[in-house]
Amino acid sequence: MKTAAFLKRFRVDDPEGFDLKQLDCADTGGIDKDKAHKMLADDIERLAEMQKRLYAHEQWAVLIVLQGMDASGKDGVVAHVMSGVNPQGCDVHSFKVPTAEELAHDFLWRTTLRLPARGRIGIFNRSYYEEVLVVRVHPEALQREKIPAGLVGNSVWKERCQDIRAFERHLVRDGTVVLKFFLHISKEEQRQRFLDRLDDPAKRWKFSMNDVTERRRWNAYQAAYEDAIKQSPGGALVCGAGAPQVVRAAAGGGCGDRGARPPRSRFPADRGEGAQGLAQGAPTRSCRRRPAEDFHYSRRNPGAAMPRADHR
Repeated sequence: MKTAAFLKRFRVDDPEGFDLKQLDCADTGGIDKDKAHKMLADDIERLAEMQKRLYAHEQWAVLIVLQGMDASGKDGVVAHVMSGVNPQGCDVHSFKVPTAEELAHDFLWRTTLRLPARGRIGIFNRSYYEEVLVVRVHPEALQREKIPAGLVGNSVWKERCQDIRAFERHLVRDGTVVLKFFLHISKEEQRQRFLDRLDDPAKRWKFSMNDVTERRRWNAYQAAYEDAIKQSPGGALVCGAGAPQVVRAAAGGGCGDRGARPPRSRFPADRGEGAQGLAQGAPTRSCRRRPAEDFHYSRRNPGAAMPRADHR
Protein backbone atom coordinates (compact mmCIF):
# COMPACT_ATOMS: atom_id res chain seq x y z
CA MET A 1 0.00 0.00 0.00
CA LYS A 2 1.32 3.43 -0.95
CA THR A 3 2.01 5.83 1.88
CA ALA A 4 -0.12 8.63 0.44
CA ALA A 5 -3.15 6.37 0.02
CA PHE A 6 -2.80 5.01 3.52
CA LEU A 7 -2.53 8.44 5.13
CA LYS A 8 -5.40 10.06 3.28
CA ARG A 9 -8.13 8.51 5.42
CA PHE A 10 -6.48 9.78 8.60
CA ARG A 11 -6.12 13.41 7.59
CA VAL A 12 -8.54 16.07 8.72
CA ASP A 13 -9.23 18.19 5.64
CA ASP A 14 -12.41 19.83 6.93
CA PRO A 15 -11.73 21.00 10.50
CA GLU A 16 -14.94 23.01 10.75
CA GLY A 17 -17.03 19.91 10.12
CA PHE A 18 -14.94 17.68 12.35
CA ASP A 19 -16.81 15.42 14.79
CA LEU A 20 -14.59 13.42 17.13
CA LYS A 21 -17.44 11.12 18.14
CA GLN A 22 -17.73 9.87 14.57
CA LEU A 23 -14.17 8.53 14.49
CA ASP A 24 -13.83 4.77 14.74
CA CYS A 25 -11.09 3.82 17.16
CA ALA A 26 -10.92 0.37 15.55
CA ASP A 27 -10.00 1.72 12.11
CA THR A 28 -6.61 0.29 11.13
CA GLY A 29 -6.62 1.59 7.59
CA GLY A 30 -7.39 -1.81 6.15
CA ILE A 31 -4.11 -3.45 7.19
CA ASP A 32 -3.37 -6.16 9.73
CA LYS A 33 -0.47 -6.34 12.21
CA ASP A 34 1.84 -8.34 9.96
CA LYS A 35 1.46 -5.93 7.08
CA ALA A 36 1.79 -2.95 9.40
CA HIS A 37 5.04 -4.31 10.84
CA LYS A 38 6.40 -4.83 7.32
CA MET A 39 5.45 -1.29 6.33
CA LEU A 40 7.00 0.05 9.50
CA ALA A 41 10.27 -1.80 8.91
CA ASP A 42 10.50 -0.47 5.35
CA ASP A 43 9.77 3.09 6.42
CA ILE A 44 12.20 3.01 9.34
CA GLU A 45 14.92 2.28 6.79
CA ARG A 46 13.71 5.13 4.60
CA LEU A 47 13.45 7.45 7.58
CA ALA A 48 17.08 6.77 8.50
CA GLU A 49 18.16 7.73 4.98
CA MET A 50 16.04 10.88 5.03
CA GLN A 51 17.56 11.88 8.35
CA LYS A 52 21.02 11.78 6.81
CA ARG A 53 19.88 14.18 4.11
CA LEU A 54 18.25 16.44 6.67
CA TYR A 55 21.47 16.61 8.67
CA ALA A 56 23.67 17.13 5.61
CA HIS A 57 21.56 20.00 4.24
CA GLU A 58 21.40 21.74 7.64
CA GLN A 59 18.62 24.01 6.40
CA TRP A 60 15.41 22.36 7.56
CA ALA A 61 14.29 21.11 10.96
CA VAL A 62 11.51 18.60 11.72
CA LEU A 63 9.19 18.91 14.70
CA ILE A 64 6.95 15.93 15.53
CA VAL A 65 4.13 16.63 17.98
CA LEU A 66 2.48 13.64 19.67
CA GLN A 67 -0.78 14.14 21.53
CA GLY A 68 -3.23 11.68 23.05
CA MET A 69 -5.01 10.59 26.20
CA ASP A 70 -3.13 8.70 28.89
CA ALA A 71 -2.11 5.22 27.64
CA SER A 72 -2.74 6.14 23.99
CA GLY A 73 0.73 4.96 22.98
CA LYS A 74 2.87 8.09 22.68
CA ASP A 75 5.92 6.45 24.24
CA GLY A 76 5.47 3.42 22.03
CA VAL A 77 5.49 5.56 18.90
CA VAL A 78 8.79 7.09 19.94
CA ALA A 79 10.32 3.72 20.81
CA HIS A 80 9.21 1.81 17.70
CA VAL A 81 9.09 4.40 14.95
CA MET A 82 12.24 6.31 15.81
CA SER A 83 14.29 3.17 16.43
CA GLY A 84 16.11 3.61 13.11
CA VAL A 85 16.97 7.25 13.68
CA ASN A 86 20.47 8.29 14.71
CA PRO A 87 20.02 9.54 18.29
CA GLN A 88 22.73 12.15 17.74
CA GLY A 89 20.34 14.01 15.47
CA CYS A 90 17.09 13.54 17.38
CA ASP A 91 15.79 15.05 20.64
CA VAL A 92 12.73 13.88 22.57
CA HIS A 93 11.06 16.14 25.11
CA SER A 94 8.15 15.31 27.41
CA PHE A 95 6.20 18.20 28.88
CA LYS A 96 4.60 17.50 32.24
CA VAL A 97 3.35 19.81 35.00
CA PRO A 98 4.90 23.28 34.48
CA THR A 99 7.61 24.35 36.90
CA ALA A 100 7.56 27.65 38.77
CA GLU A 101 9.99 29.10 36.24
CA GLU A 102 7.84 27.96 33.32
CA LEU A 103 4.71 29.42 34.90
CA ALA A 104 6.51 32.77 35.16
CA HIS A 105 6.69 32.97 31.36
CA ASP A 106 4.17 32.87 28.53
CA PHE A 107 2.67 29.46 27.75
CA LEU A 108 4.79 28.96 24.61
CA TRP A 109 8.09 29.66 26.36
CA ARG A 110 9.00 26.21 27.63
CA THR A 111 8.35 24.47 24.31
CA THR A 112 10.12 27.20 22.34
CA LEU A 113 13.30 26.44 24.28
CA ARG A 114 13.18 22.84 23.01
CA LEU A 115 12.59 23.47 19.32
CA PRO A 116 14.90 21.46 17.03
CA ALA A 117 17.85 23.17 15.36
CA ARG A 118 18.34 23.02 11.59
CA GLY A 119 19.31 19.55 10.51
CA ARG A 120 17.71 17.89 13.54
CA ILE A 121 14.47 16.10 14.45
CA GLY A 122 12.60 17.14 17.58
CA ILE A 123 9.80 15.09 19.15
CA PHE A 124 7.36 16.65 21.61
CA ASN A 125 5.60 14.08 23.79
CA ARG A 126 2.74 16.41 24.71
CA SER A 127 3.23 20.02 23.77
CA TYR A 128 1.86 23.55 23.85
CA TYR A 129 -1.53 22.04 22.99
CA GLU A 130 -1.82 21.16 26.66
CA GLU A 131 -2.68 24.83 27.15
CA VAL A 132 -5.99 24.53 25.29
CA LEU A 133 -6.82 21.09 26.65
CA VAL A 134 -5.61 20.32 30.15
CA VAL A 135 -5.74 23.93 31.28
CA ARG A 136 -9.23 24.23 29.84
CA VAL A 137 -10.44 21.15 31.71
CA HIS A 138 -8.68 22.36 34.89
CA PRO A 139 -9.39 26.11 35.22
CA GLU A 140 -7.29 26.26 38.38
CA ALA A 141 -4.23 25.60 36.21
CA LEU A 142 -4.90 28.82 34.32
CA GLN A 143 -4.98 30.75 37.60
CA ARG A 144 -1.51 29.45 38.45
CA GLU A 145 -0.17 31.11 35.30
CA LYS A 146 -0.78 34.51 36.94
CA ILE A 147 -2.11 36.19 33.80
CA PRO A 148 -3.63 39.62 34.51
CA ALA A 149 -7.34 39.14 35.16
CA GLY A 150 -8.33 41.65 32.49
CA LEU A 151 -6.69 39.51 29.82
CA VAL A 152 -8.57 36.32 30.63
CA GLY A 153 -12.09 36.29 29.22
CA ASN A 154 -14.54 33.90 27.61
CA SER A 155 -12.49 33.91 24.41
CA VAL A 156 -9.22 32.86 26.06
CA TRP A 157 -9.20 29.39 24.44
CA LYS A 158 -9.97 30.74 20.99
CA GLU A 159 -7.21 33.31 21.43
CA ARG A 160 -4.73 30.64 22.50
CA CYS A 161 -5.53 28.56 19.44
CA GLN A 162 -4.87 31.65 17.33
CA ASP A 163 -1.53 32.14 19.10
CA ILE A 164 -0.58 28.50 18.44
CA ARG A 165 -1.48 28.79 14.77
CA ALA A 166 0.59 31.95 14.45
CA PHE A 167 3.49 30.29 16.26
CA GLU A 168 3.46 27.25 13.97
CA ARG A 169 3.07 29.43 10.90
CA HIS A 170 6.22 31.24 11.97
CA LEU A 171 8.07 27.93 12.37
CA VAL A 172 7.01 26.73 8.92
CA ARG A 173 8.04 29.98 7.25
CA ASP A 174 11.44 29.74 8.93
CA GLY A 175 12.14 26.18 7.77
CA THR A 176 10.67 23.86 10.41
CA VAL A 177 8.40 21.09 9.12
CA VAL A 178 5.70 20.58 11.76
CA LEU A 179 4.09 17.11 11.86
CA LYS A 180 1.31 16.61 14.39
CA PHE A 181 -0.37 13.38 15.43
CA PHE A 182 -3.33 12.68 17.65
CA LEU A 183 -3.37 9.07 18.89
CA HIS A 184 -7.06 8.39 19.37
CA ILE A 185 -8.10 5.80 21.95
CA SER A 186 -11.50 4.74 23.27
CA LYS A 187 -12.39 4.96 26.93
CA GLU A 188 -12.74 1.19 27.19
CA GLU A 189 -9.36 0.54 25.56
CA GLN A 190 -7.74 2.97 27.97
CA ARG A 191 -9.32 1.11 30.87
CA GLN A 192 -7.92 -2.18 29.63
CA ARG A 193 -4.46 -0.69 29.24
CA PHE A 194 -4.54 0.67 32.76
CA LEU A 195 -5.47 -2.81 33.97
CA ASP A 196 -2.59 -4.27 31.97
CA ARG A 197 -0.22 -1.88 33.69
CA LEU A 198 -1.44 -3.01 37.09
CA ASP A 199 -1.08 -6.68 36.15
CA ASP A 200 2.44 -6.32 34.75
CA PRO A 201 5.11 -5.53 37.40
CA ALA A 202 7.33 -4.10 34.67
CA LYS A 203 4.66 -1.55 33.73
CA ARG A 204 3.07 -0.89 37.11
CA TRP A 205 5.21 2.20 37.64
CA LYS A 206 3.34 3.88 34.77
CA PHE A 207 0.03 3.75 36.63
CA SER A 208 -1.08 6.60 38.86
CA MET A 209 -4.33 7.08 40.76
CA ASN A 210 -4.46 10.46 39.09
CA ASP A 211 -5.06 8.57 35.85
CA VAL A 212 -8.32 7.27 37.31
CA THR A 213 -9.27 10.77 38.44
CA GLU A 214 -8.70 12.15 34.95
CA ARG A 215 -10.92 9.46 33.43
CA ARG A 216 -13.87 11.06 35.19
CA ARG A 217 -13.27 14.11 32.98
CA TRP A 218 -13.28 12.08 29.78
CA ASN A 219 -16.19 13.94 28.20
CA ALA A 220 -14.67 17.32 29.02
CA TYR A 221 -11.42 16.30 27.35
CA GLN A 222 -13.18 15.01 24.25
CA ALA A 223 -15.07 18.29 23.94
CA ALA A 224 -11.83 20.25 24.30
CA TYR A 225 -10.17 18.16 21.56
CA GLU A 226 -13.02 18.66 19.16
CA ASP A 227 -13.23 22.38 19.77
CA ALA A 228 -9.49 22.82 19.23
CA ILE A 229 -9.70 21.06 15.87
CA LYS A 230 -12.78 22.96 14.77
CA GLN A 231 -10.97 26.24 15.33
CA SER A 232 -8.33 25.22 12.81
CA PRO A 233 -8.74 27.02 9.47
CA GLY A 234 -8.05 25.52 6.04
CA GLY A 235 -7.13 21.96 5.16
CA ALA A 236 -4.50 19.69 6.62
CA LEU A 237 -1.70 18.30 4.47
CA VAL A 238 0.86 15.58 5.14
CA CYS A 239 4.41 16.93 5.15
CA GLY A 240 7.74 15.13 5.16
CA ALA A 241 8.83 11.53 5.62
CA GLY A 242 8.01 11.28 9.32
CA ALA A 243 4.23 11.19 8.96
CA PRO A 244 3.76 7.69 7.49
CA GLN A 245 5.98 6.02 10.06
CA VAL A 246 4.21 7.48 13.04
CA VAL A 247 0.78 6.60 11.70
CA ARG A 248 1.87 3.07 10.87
CA ALA A 249 3.39 2.51 14.25
CA ALA A 250 0.06 3.33 15.83
CA ALA A 251 -1.71 0.95 13.48
CA GLY A 252 0.68 -1.92 14.04
CA GLY A 253 1.74 -1.38 17.60
CA GLY A 254 0.11 -4.45 19.09
CA CYS A 255 -3.33 -3.12 20.01
CA GLY A 256 -5.57 -6.07 19.20
CA ASP A 257 -9.34 -6.18 19.25
CA ARG A 258 -9.83 -7.29 22.80
CA GLY A 259 -13.58 -6.90 22.82
CA ALA A 260 -15.53 -6.68 26.06
CA ARG A 261 -13.01 -8.45 28.25
CA PRO A 262 -14.40 -9.73 31.57
CA PRO A 263 -13.66 -7.30 34.39
CA ARG A 264 -10.65 -8.12 36.53
CA SER A 265 -10.27 -7.40 40.21
CA ARG A 266 -6.64 -8.21 41.06
CA PHE A 267 -5.76 -4.88 42.61
CA PRO A 268 -3.55 -4.16 45.63
CA ALA A 269 -5.64 -3.25 48.64
CA ASP A 270 -4.16 0.23 48.85
CA ARG A 271 -5.26 1.08 45.31
CA GLY A 272 -8.58 2.17 46.76
CA GLU A 273 -11.99 2.66 45.29
CA GLY A 274 -10.87 4.34 42.09
CA ALA A 275 -8.81 1.43 40.81
CA GLN A 276 -11.51 -1.06 41.69
CA GLY A 277 -13.92 1.04 39.71
CA LEU A 278 -11.60 0.64 36.76
CA ALA A 279 -11.73 -3.12 37.05
CA GLN A 280 -15.43 -3.46 37.77
CA GLY A 281 -16.90 -0.75 35.57
CA ALA A 282 -19.01 -1.82 32.63
CA PRO A 283 -17.31 -1.40 29.25
CA THR A 284 -18.40 1.78 27.50
CA ARG A 285 -17.25 0.66 24.08
CA SER A 286 -15.32 -2.30 22.76
CA CYS A 287 -12.80 -0.80 20.42
CA ARG A 288 -9.22 -0.90 19.31
CA ARG A 289 -7.36 2.35 19.36
CA ARG A 290 -7.55 4.23 16.12
CA PRO A 291 -4.20 4.29 14.35
CA ALA A 292 -3.70 8.04 14.51
CA GLU A 293 -5.21 11.30 13.52
CA ASP A 294 -2.56 13.54 12.03
CA PHE A 295 -2.94 17.28 11.69
CA HIS A 296 -0.07 18.73 9.72
CA TYR A 297 1.14 22.06 8.54
CA SER A 298 2.65 22.77 5.17
CA ARG A 299 4.09 26.00 3.88
CA ARG A 300 0.87 26.51 1.96
CA ASN A 301 -1.53 25.40 4.67
CA PRO A 302 -0.24 25.93 8.20
CA GLY A 303 -3.51 26.05 10.04
CA ALA A 304 -4.91 22.78 11.45
CA ALA A 305 -4.82 22.45 15.21
CA MET A 306 -4.22 19.21 17.02
CA PRO A 307 -5.30 18.43 20.53
CA ARG A 308 -4.20 16.31 23.44
CA ALA A 309 -5.18 15.82 27.03
CA ASP A 310 -3.31 15.01 30.17
CA HIS A 311 -3.43 15.98 33.80
CA ARG A 312 -1.56 18.77 35.49
